[in-house]
Amino acid sequence: MTTDATSDTGEQTLTIDELAARAGVTVRTVRFYGSKGLLPPPEIGPRRVGRYGTGHVARLALIEELRQQGMTLAAIERYLRQLPPGLSPHDLAIHRAVVASWAPDAVDTVSRQELERRAGRPLSAEDVERLAAMNVVMAAGDDTFRVDSGLLRLGVRLLDVPLSQEAILAARTVLIEHSRAAARELSQLFRGEVAERAARDVKSLSAHMHPLVVQALLTTFQRSLREELSEWVTGSGTD
Repeated sequence: MTTDATSDTGEQTLTIDELAARAGVTVRTVRFYGSKGLLPPPEIGPRRVGRYGTGHVARLALIEELRQQGMTLAAIERYLRQLPPGLSPHDLAIHRAVVASWAPDAVDTVSRQELERRAGRPLSAEDVERLAAMNVVMAAGDDTFRVDSGLLRLGVRLLDVPLSQEAILAARTVLIEHSRAAARELSQLFRGEVAERAARDVKSLSAHMHPLVVQALLTTFQRSLREELSEWVTGSGTD
């Protein structure tokens, strides 16, 4: 039986057992991450019971994603220290989606039932169209779909964002064009640095630089987007 409670801010909270069950890890693992400072301490509730919030859930999911990508504990600690302070659960979920993209492309062909199971919710025809517009799923036959597993979680979260399909397509075009331009310029920069190195050294550098560059681009983009939105909101309020 669940013992979900709410914090002083009205946020649903979890016991350590519930947090571990939701993340698919053991209680011992949660305590270990906490002892290493990877997870912030819980809020202490009635009867001295620790309560964990959505931030803990998102951060634990990110840690587990980093671990699954083969990062050592020391590397995970460095990665988390480099994150901007005060990231929301949504921000952490975006970082997790980016981390998942480091892995080789994971495109599977699944049934409609399996697609909904992975999405964690029923999907209407309109939902599937929106996911297709985001290039997350593609029809593969009679009630079967090719799904990009690395993008599915983020795509499902975007279904609840009040944007039209046309806006999503336009946004995707903008992001692809700018990301390709950035990737091209960075590639040329690194190519000049490693022009004299052996092929194996180039591959090693690429493996190390990939996550660092992705994180840098994501962090820079998040800050820039916040600044743009803040200016837009401020400007709208003065009209």
